[in-house]
Amino acid sequence: MKTHVLTGSKGEIAESVVRIDGVIREAIVFVEEPSDSLPVSSEEDIFAEMEPFTVRVGGVDDSRESLYTRLVGE
Repeated sequence: MKTHVLTGSKGEIAESVVRIDGVIREAIVFVEEPSDSLPVSSEEDIFAEMEPFTVRVGGVDDSRESLYTRLVGE
């Protein structure tokens, strides 16, 4: 399987897709929000929707020094 990254306007991307030989099984499309949408406020938690997938553990040293220090046996 071969991957292609296509950039440009809708029309340019569509033309590029048409020129690709072979069977196209999937496409990932990134759509920008309209510019008239409300900007994200600094008070809004942009990661709130990910909360159910986070792990909360007390007493963990997650400092940079701790993360990059090897433990015994590593």
